[in-house]
Amino acid sequence: MARGWESKDVESQVELLEAKQEKSTSAAKTAEQLRRDQERKDLQLSRIRIVNDLESATHPQHRKSLEAALAHLDKKISEII
Repeated sequence: MARGWESKDVESQVELLEAKQEKSTSAAKTAEQLRRDQERKDLQLSRIRIVNDLESATHPQHRKSLEAALAHLDKKISEII
């Protein structure tokens, strides 16, 4: 139960940060910029889920798989930014 609340808290923090960033940009965004923003948001939420799963994973193979997924998501996020 605590993990669920924690992930919701992180998710709300991400959304709050993105809302602030959107307000700071005064120019209208193009369709491509909107698509990239949405893709980045989706990747960040996936990253949060993977990190939460990694915290509770005990089997070495499962942990290895989650760590690989986390590295892949980090790479994709850095490419978007």
